[in-house]
Amino acid sequence: MDDMAEELPGSGSLDRRAELSEFLRTRRARLKPEDVGLPDFGRHRRVPGLRREELAQLAGVSVAYYTRLEQGNGRNVSAEVLGSIARALRLTDAEHAHLTHLAKPKQHKKKPAARSEQVRGSIRQLLDSVDVPAYVSGRRSDILAWNRMAAAVFGDWSELPARERNWARLVFLRPEYRELFVPWEQKATDMVSYLRMDAGCHPDDPLLSALVGELSVKSEEFRRLWATHDVKEKNYGVKQLRHPLVGELTLNFESFPLSDGTEQALITYHAEPGSPSADALRLLASWGADATRAGESARS
Repeated sequence: MDDMAEELPGSGSLDRRAELSEFLRTRRARLKPEDVGLPDFGRHRRVPGLRREELAQLAGVSVAYYTRLEQGNGRNVSAEVLGSIARALRLTDAEHAHLTHLAKPKQHKKKPAARSEQVRGSIRQLLDSVDVPAYVSGRRSDILAWNRMAAAVFGDWSELPARERNWARLVFLRPEYRELFVPWEQKATDMVSYLRMDAGCHPDDPLLSALVGELSVKSEEFRRLWATHDVKEKNYGVKQLRHPLVGELTLNFESFPLSDGTEQALITYHAEPGSPSADALRLLASWGADATRAGESARS
């Protein structure tokens, strides 16, 4: 069955059982026997990666039990069994959490977020008080609030309709963001991995389902990356940018989840002190609103 068939606009939700099945199948397919200390019989293997019986043996469960799980039936599976399967599949912490969300939905069931998320006033004040690019990201990677420096680096999102202030739409549907991120492919891969993680937590979110469906129709690259079932949590790292006014930027980013139950996160970017990127950020700050307007003009 087409991996996108149940995820087109109007479907209302993602198929959790299909998600569980495909996630386990793709994780199993990426492992080679030698990765887990098993003999490789080469040309005699008819499927990529580990066989179900090999994975079941490594996890200490019956083949029938694992087969039912990979077919999407995660009812009554224990956290201990999921942990054994996660270790056998060499899952990352994010992948283990995603597996748990998919297999044990009753323990992670949450109501879909309201159509319009609100950012606390004190967080908006914090954004205005810091002199580094910073913004608040919400469900589905929506961009909810930002400061002047974020607009100078990434573009003035206030010029966009609220619906378009979404990282996935920006990355896959707006050409200027292909030029901004270096390499763009890494940003695109990360973006899809974040959405997959969100989908595991909120498969019944109609807005997320509609977003996935829209991007699947409009972007072949999104469709290809979505089919990999890779997941990743937002945390920290380094981003390379190619800014239309100041050129190359190397910025460290940090993601700070807000502890108010909103699932929002504060994302900040900063440059190494004394680096050319730090000088470039100071230049953008000195230009103020003019830099934002000029950057938008250069991107158009």
